[in-house]
Amino acid sequence: MITRDVTSILTQFASQYPVVSVLGPRQSGKTTIAKTVFSEHMYISFEDLDMRTFAHNDPRQFLANYKNSKGIILDEIQHVPSLLSYIQTYVDANEQLGYFILTGSENFLISQAISQTLAGRMAIVTLLPLSIHELANNALLPDLTATIICKGLYPRIYDKHIAPLSWYSFYIQQYVERDIRQIINVHSLGDFQRFLKLCAGRIGQILNISSLATDCGISVTTARSWLSILQSSYIIFLLQPHFKNFSKRLIKSPKLYFYDTGLACALLGIKEEEQLLTHYAYGNLFESLAITEILKTYHNAGEIPHLYFWRDSIGHEIDCIIDGPVLVPIEIKSGHTVNANFFTALNYWNDLAQANPSNGFVIYGGTDNQIRTAGNVITLRSVSKLLTYPLRLSPES
Repeated sequence: MITRDVTSILTQFASQYPVVSVLGPRQSGKTTIAKTVFSEHMYISFEDLDMRTFAHNDPRQFLANYKNSKGIILDEIQHVPSLLSYIQTYVDANEQLGYFILTGSENFLISQAISQTLAGRMAIVTLLPLSIHELANNALLPDLTATIICKGLYPRIYDKHIAPLSWYSFYIQQYVERDIRQIINVHSLGDFQRFLKLCAGRIGQILNISSLATDCGISVTTARSWLSILQSSYIIFLLQPHFKNFSKRLIKSPKLYFYDTGLACALLGIKEEEQLLTHYAYGNLFESLAITEILKTYHNAGEIPHLYFWRDSIGHEIDCIIDGPVLVPIEIKSGHTVNANFFTALNYWNDLAQANPSNGFVIYGGTDNQIRTAGNVITLRSVSKLLTYPLRLSPES
């Protein structure tokens, strides 16, 4: 089994909270990690219609029937969100830490229920597809960045050695035809699939909902609804602009990214690395991969990422900003050779913000970490170390 970085934080949270929820997209490994870390817990899947019906119709008896000394894993809890209220009553009465382990593939339904019932009683872990750091630790990291982008990072592709193109084709089909139909009433699945592809074509770009709706032939209201669904089911995420303006007019719209570049490539019709390298979206796909790696680093440590981008009205832009004790500006370049142009945006930012250049980073497509006067240069493989800032660079880190 592929070792996941989130394992230790799951164990920690289970010793502190009666309920631990593992959220993330389908096929990201939620069930596997839950059954592995909590191997003595009873496992129940709500993909099973009989279990789902039992829990929905008679929740108290359902919980009583499966009561045990270790605990219960309730897989795909989004199918029975009403059960969360009864789980609250149970944990308040019993106070057994780590008893309920919940997994879910739809963040919106889970979060809505948590805010009403289990707030303060539940720890939430977001499990995304594999990180580059995890691939490296399991000796699965491809040599070429283009291979990582095209292949994506869903565990099953690496664990079962499945051809990415066929896997993503089935993934998209099942997601649209099963999950989307359960969440909303889509009159034309073809329209939704076209919408997905149009989103992939806009990866790494400022989101223009009106343009997206027009190109898809749907209303702006529908486009907003579908974007919300794609976010809640962990297909896309929107990176918001940073709020500090430094007396400059700023872009207020978010940028659109995919949680998995392999899925985006499949939607774009990119079948192999050679095609990717000459594709117009290569730089934006690289950027999406880098930002997602930062997100995964935070989520795998059980922390909430505070990531933004910065762009003013005349085009000056920082690809990513980590908002913490200090603002950490990050530029992302797909090139393999460091050149002066990599630091242009950082230099502008540092002058405007009166910031220390040593706090800035360039993530690039090369293989060597470097410390430069204008900022730090790091590889994709070293992105996971941003969380332990200040970074201590070494050529092989």
